[in-house]
Amino acid sequence: MDQIVQTGRTVEEAEEQALAVLGADRSEVEVEILNRGRQGFLGIGGELAEVRVTRIGAAPSAAPDRAEPDTDPDLADEPDSVDEPDRTDEPAPIQTISADTPAGTAVQAVQRILTTVGADVDVTLRSEHDELAGGPVIDINGPDSGLLIGRRGNTLHSLQFIVQSIVRQQFEEEVRVSLDVEQYRQRREDSLREMADRVADRVQQTGRSITLEPMAPSDRRVIHLYLGERDGIRTESVGYGDARKVQIIPERD
Repeated sequence: MDQIVQTGRTVEEAEEQALAVLGADRSEVEVEILNRGRQGFLGIGGELAEVRVTRIGAAPSAAPDRAEPDTDPDLADEPDSVDEPDRTDEPAPIQTISADTPAGTAVQAVQRILTTVGADVDVTLRSEHDELAGGPVIDINGPDSGLLIGRRGNTLHSLQFIVQSIVRQQFEEEVRVSLDVEQYRQRREDSLREMADRVADRVQQTGRSITLEPMAPSDRRVIHLYLGERDGIRTESVGYGDARKVQIIPERD
């Protein structure tokens, strides 16, 4: 899939969801705003924002794929399921996990926060301790999950930071908590690794360092770990605060 028309409550939300479906970064696509949307009054008369996102270099499509707001792209090829009874307003059952562990504390913190804001999502524990992530990995899925990503994943990063701070305060140890919304982070990490490979190849060919765009700490960590064992290059983080970047540097013989 190289092109998609996506809707959302805001242009930024629609764009971020389209990037997640395509598994692409903002620098790899062109975005055309079809409708900026409007909120309406008390939710009445509002319109969703709509964007067309095309992967750079892709041939234009006469009928681009359209992603419905509540459709999970990972289930698009599944066969039709048996009709289910209408959903009720009863909340989804909460996963029972002991709060005596970092993973249990993290899951309960996510559930409390999202219940408070009224988000219609399900929270599940993917891994109590993922070696690569450095701690528990929690999946968030559901009709309102797209709202939790934010532009370039900023909302997801903020939620993850809050949950991680709660866990660290209780256990007084450097626990890393990873939150993933509709497999967004997994697609983001795959995209980062592909980009890191291309840039690393360029650095080795030219013998010149390349500095990437500013990234969140979790994104920089993915690149550092991925390129850490590659011969001929090394990586460093440079800059300060939100402007901190990864620099890929050739190793001199």
